[in-house]
Amino acid sequence: MKVRLSVVSLAFTLAFGGVLPLAAADGTQNSRSGNTQISAAEATNALVAMPPSTAVFEVGPVLVEQFGESGRPLILIPGLASGSWVWQDTVRQFKGNHTLYVLTLPGFSGRAARPGQTYDSARQAVQDLISSRKLTKPVLIGHSLGGIMALDLAQKASGQLAGVIAIDGLPVFPGSENMSLEQRQQAAQSMSGKMAAASPAEFVAQQGDYMKHTGVIDPALAAELAKLTAKSDPAATAQYMAEVFKTDLRPGLSKISVPVLLMAPYNPPDMVNFRISESMKRDYYKSLMRGTANLNVVTIAPARHFVMWDQSQKVGQEIQQFLQQVDKN
Repeated sequence: MKVRLSVVSLAFTLAFGGVLPLAAADGTQNSRSGNTQISAAEATNALVAMPPSTAVFEVGPVLVEQFGESGRPLILIPGLASGSWVWQDTVRQFKGNHTLYVLTLPGFSGRAARPGQTYDSARQAVQDLISSRKLTKPVLIGHSLGGIMALDLAQKASGQLAGVIAIDGLPVFPGSENMSLEQRQQAAQSMSGKMAAASPAEFVAQQGDYMKHTGVIDPALAAELAKLTAKSDPAATAQYMAEVFKTDLRPGLSKISVPVLLMAPYNPPDMVNFRISESMKRDYYKSLMRGTANLNVVTIAPARHFVMWDQSQKVGQEIQQFLQQVDKN
């Protein structure tokens, strides 16, 4: 019980902007490419240097950037306040052998918000993308909010998919698994209200604090990524956060018939005060996914929430192994 409570406490601390002062990296290590340090200026240049897209179009409220034209389709869904830039290393690695469809939700990363267009609208847009483009057995790859959406879609339409990769995206918000629906709704309303009421300067500060303590290990990179997430609409971000917090997909996990890979970040300095080992965090994530028939949970270390930025190579290797396994079946 003590271990479980520690994990729950940590989940809330990390999820809501690092209220507790966590141990931060000194900036000398950035592991995006294994062990290569990346300066803030280099990070900024890299963020805007996406490969040329094959096509750009909209499906409902969602912007879609296509990369590549052959191979099994991969649908990449970013998380809260993020855009296609989250997936740039993944795009570079897989565009030669796959067709990638990289999404940006309305209100995120500089896209205008669309009143009335919510989580359900975005989820439906992914289903419409699959049907309108006649995609055969795509693999859904989602980060955070995107991982939740991928799991949600797999419950509703496993027959249309080949597999799901969720990167730190879980069927229920960690720490809230024992809340009643009413408690979860009240908490969601309170959180979203505070975020939506933030001034532009306060929203920018929130994003900076979140990235520094929760997003990535390197403080310089965190500052650059925060500039991108801060381009999101605060009200839209708050709305999505509230909808995600209210969501509990656990009752439907048994409906997922395709393979699921869940990546869990683990950064030892963040965990030392909580006495949480890498295996303990992996087991906790497995417990939240209980009922999933074909599940593999792996930890990626050292990494924080934006795992694909802290450990680009490791994430790419895990995706590659998963795709190879899917192709064999």
